[in-house]
Amino acid sequence: MSCYYVYVKDGVKHMRPIHSREEYLSLRNGGQQPSLVKRIRAGEDRLKYDLVQMNYSCLPNTDGTLKGTTRMSTTVGMDIDHVTPEEMQPMRARILAKKDELGLLLLELSARGKGYHLAFKRKPDRSQEDNLKWASELLGVAYDKGAKDITRVFFTTTGAEEDLIYLSDELFEISPCASDEQFEISPCASLSRDDNADVISSEVERSSSARLLPEGRKKSPKVYPTTYHGMAFTEILQKYWELFNDGKEPVEGDRDTLTFQLASDLRHICGRNFDWLDQVIPCYDHFPVEEKRQKIRNALQGKYEGMPYRLKQVLQALKSTARVKACGGTMTAPPPMPKKLPPLIRLLTKNVPCFYKPAVANAVFPALGAHLHGVKFRYWDNVDHEATFMNVLIGRQSIGKGTIKKPIEYIMEDIRQRDIPNRQREAEWKQKNPGAKQKKDPRPTDICIQMLIDNLTDAVFNQRIVDAHNNGERFIYTIVDEIEALKKVTSRGTVDEVGLLIRKAFDNSLAGQERVGADSVSGIAPLRWNFNASTTPPNARKFFYKMVNDGTVSRLDIATIILNEDDDDTAPVLGIYDHQFAAELKPYIDRLEAASGLIECAQARKLALDIRQENRDAARLYESEAYRILSYRANVIAWLKGMVLYVAQGYKWDKTIADFVRWTQQYNLWCKMLYFGQQLEKELREEVEIQRQSGPQNLLELLPDEFTREQYHQMRQRQGRSGDGDSTLRTWTSRGYIAFDEVSGRYCKTTEYLKKFKVKNE
Repeated sequence: MSCYYVYVKDGVKHMRPIHSREEYLSLRNGGQQPSLVKRIRAGEDRLKYDLVQMNYSCLPNTDGTLKGTTRMSTTVGMDIDHVTPEEMQPMRARILAKKDELGLLLLELSARGKGYHLAFKRKPDRSQEDNLKWASELLGVAYDKGAKDITRVFFTTTGAEEDLIYLSDELFEISPCASDEQFEISPCASLSRDDNADVISSEVERSSSARLLPEGRKKSPKVYPTTYHGMAFTEILQKYWELFNDGKEPVEGDRDTLTFQLASDLRHICGRNFDWLDQVIPCYDHFPVEEKRQKIRNALQGKYEGMPYRLKQVLQALKSTARVKACGGTMTAPPPMPKKLPPLIRLLTKNVPCFYKPAVANAVFPALGAHLHGVKFRYWDNVDHEATFMNVLIGRQSIGKGTIKKPIEYIMEDIRQRDIPNRQREAEWKQKNPGAKQKKDPRPTDICIQMLIDNLTDAVFNQRIVDAHNNGERFIYTIVDEIEALKKVTSRGTVDEVGLLIRKAFDNSLAGQERVGADSVSGIAPLRWNFNASTTPPNARKFFYKMVNDGTVSRLDIATIILNEDDDDTAPVLGIYDHQFAAELKPYIDRLEAASGLIECAQARKLALDIRQENRDAARLYESEAYRILSYRANVIAWLKGMVLYVAQGYKWDKTIADFVRWTQQYNLWCKMLYFGQQLEKELREEVEIQRQSGPQNLLELLPDEFTREQYHQMRQRQGRSGDGDSTLRTWTSRGYIAFDEVSGRYCKTTEYLKKFKVKNE
């Protein structure tokens, strides 16, 4: 073992081994590490002593202490300090170029960012200082001569790429050197970060009773997996307490009960193995090791009733997190924009701060698409599409969603100017032909108004659709500050009507109305309707609650604004939009207006096919049906954006467009999975469950493996049964078919039920 975590106990420094990359990264990224590193590099040097400390040069004493140690491990820790800013990058490149010859296992940026820390394979025939001199000559760098002691500790930074430059898994391998008298290392608490955890005592206890091998060495413990289906146990524990203990780890007073509960749940994914659970479950808040182990033994003796509800919830939550990350971002940050953008997108986003650029880059397409008329694009499946974009920007209140308005205003300026005389002509015609009388003059057929307000009747909306179609197959366009305002575009004013319009618009299906009255507006035409709308996350989920699984949400282009911790949470300062901006934009708009007919692009077609395969692979990898379903139309929307940029750039395809298409597809998917993915996954699972239930079944078989009292009553009502059914629940419980979990408030089917009903049915 070559990597040790250093902590203070009773005023003396102790060490414990780090067993895996996952555990090592959790220590580097956990707690206050990121904020401490940030503040240290801002000048608060005194905070360095609050960072996590590591040692890479020695082995602990038999009592786990670090003080006075003389035994050397298989690696050497090296400190390179006081490097000038000009030397930093060349030095880093030189070290990485020599990594194989050096035997490099670790390279990290120092806490203050003015040097490097290294760990490399020890040459056992040389002393600590001779190893450092050899490495210094090899790399052509000077090491910190005040840090040549093997007990030297290193103040660790974070696991971010800019801090942890290189890391080899060999750093965590158990391969003692010739001088090693190391005792057997217990995996107990190896996942804990508690500085005062009673870990070393357990190691000494285990070492005293360990069986010696013939060579005099002690038997190494079995190393159990540190992950479950790709999910690190550290993440599982963190999510467990987040969901079921308000994010707080057990403390004295509840640690015995909560440790027992945790062990009872985790045994289902740890092979019901004591040693494995002992490795995974930390000694929370100074919990004596033997007391913790007794809780594990008690949990293993409990009745096995199938996968617990709590554990299912934890694993499902982590899967949802993984599916969001599958889109290229994290749970708190979407996929980063390409550094080099297509010229048109670069122009439209140049006047907004960096954290608003992704939202603006996607929000401009409904307005850009409104300039195309009579234009169709052929997808790889030979289905023709038009430039339909319906963008919904989701962000918390007062975060700056209005930053999209100015670019859209300039894009739509020519259409707005065209609408002015048409509105005047329509108003004059209405004045000459009052609605209450028979029309004297027919309405001019060349009136076309594309920009709509957010308060219309069915007749007006229908008239605009027909006019736009008859005057060059044009788009109508709406922009609203809040998604709720879309309900006013028709007389019905319902969410369901908006959902229907969204589905029709994406497919350019026929819409309109037929009336027999002479004064009534009649007409049917393909619905070409682009819009921009904004809302907050709660309102978005509420508005689209019934439309997540009917294809409505998948047809939307979702964007968001999420500020990072480093971003200034104040009103954004925008650049200047003026005549120069309009002049730069005009050539792109003119090319869109001039386009016509069927437009194809071989590069765009190939890219869409490649992305399709990548999405299928990702859906299988993350076992996400929601990701698979949402990816179909996300690919179409991204491809359409690429085709619009292709036309706007004068029918020229380049790498910037390809990179943008890839990114915008992943960004759209990331937003959808973040805000709607969990609901869609749940509804899709319920569909499968319903399909499985066919033929005559009793009431218990109709219920899921875990159900609430409310679900039970609802199922009784659907089956037409009267009464509250509490006596039936008591009967099932007394016969051992179900058990009640007081923590989750759910009934769980038992192994007795499985034996009596499931096996018989199979």
